[in-house]
Amino acid sequence: MKLTVIGCSPAWPNPGSAQSGYLVETTGGRLLLDCGPGVLERLRAREGWPDVDAVAISHFHLDHWGDLVPWIFGASFGPGQGGGRPHLWLPPGGAGTLRSLGQRLAFAPRLEHVFELHEYGDGVPFDVGGFEVTAFRLSHYDELTFGFRVADGRSTLAYSGDSGPDPNLAELARDADVFLCEATLAATEPSETRGHLSAAEAVDAFRASGARRLLVIHRPDELALDEGLERAVDGLEVEL
Repeated sequence: MKLTVIGCSPAWPNPGSAQSGYLVETTGGRLLLDCGPGVLERLRAREGWPDVDAVAISHFHLDHWGDLVPWIFGASFGPGQGGGRPHLWLPPGGAGTLRSLGQRLAFAPRLEHVFELHEYGDGVPFDVGGFEVTAFRLSHYDELTFGFRVADGRSTLAYSGDSGPDPNLAELARDADVFLCEATLAATEPSETRGHLSAAEAVDAFRASGARRLLVIHRPDELALDEGLERAVDGLEVEL
């Protein structure tokens, strides 16, 4: 399994960086985890037009799905015409959410010509592109949000998406080879309704999981990390 970090910015882009997008490849296919603003441009720079079997969206905050909109237009009227029709895996109720957004943003008539829509369930594995993917419900303010566990029979990648402190983070990343875990905050927030982690909380989840390698994502450039912690950057490639 190979991971390429296409973009890993937080809800606002770091200078020169795309927002959330993580390309996972194996001999059987290619899967994109999230597709935030800037991700499509980066994918196009690699291969003209993205060639993926599937896209999985963790939740409907714009920095995790926004580039689906230009993808739909480019596949309908631009250089993506005549290409494949990737599977698009969405949270429960997500197909209706995306159709409704499409009515307001003018992409609804083309949506299902470009993507084959599916909805995943909490804890229910689904197969795509040579991977078994399992979604884990996580805590992210009041937004319905999931992380993904991706396995190809040899290696396992865990991706937190966005999450506040949640016991499911450890289960998501249990014994994974690589844990992509967000750490947006400078320090722990006192609020009862949490949506993000501090670096210390990401480390706690990593240690509880037994995963082998932690890569910190969704981190503002302005926030340094303690020595010894590894931060993902756009373009990073990891062989699992």
